[in-house]
Amino acid sequence: MDFKNKVIELLENALDQRCDLFLIHFEVNDKLNISVVLDGDQGVNLQDCIDISRAIEHSLDKETYDFSLDVSSAGVTSPLKFKRQYVKNIGRTLKIKALNGIFEGVLTAADENEITLEWKSREPKSTGKGKHTVTNTLNITYNDIKEATVVLTF
Repeated sequence: MDFKNKVIELLENALDQRCDLFLIHFEVNDKLNISVVLDGDQGVNLQDCIDISRAIEHSLDKETYDFSLDVSSAGVTSPLKFKRQYVKNIGRTLKIKALNGIFEGVLTAADENEITLEWKSREPKSTGKGKHTVTNTLNITYNDIKEATVVLTF
């Protein structure tokens, strides 16, 4: 078994033990630098990264392979890639670049096929002067999403 496949096997075994964590990115380059990016249903903390790192590192022989290992969490502003990430971000504001435009709103639902965004806007009244607040709702299928990121508010 080559080095990369050995690392993949170790990583899969470690993640099987932690069903709340999932893989976002994995790479092994020619210099045997291993990069693992994780996310989790309840987020990822430092101990989660340490546990996965140890599960991989302690099973590889440093005498045989001169490797480096970096296990990290997906950043809060990293684009969402998987349906599980949408579910965990329900209630947060997202910026969605979709096939039919750019939208920003609160993620109110996420299922197997689509997400639902909700936002408020001020629109002219149908009669008379002035504006009133309208709640807008938009369903977007995952296939129509080019990029989605969490909007940080302070």
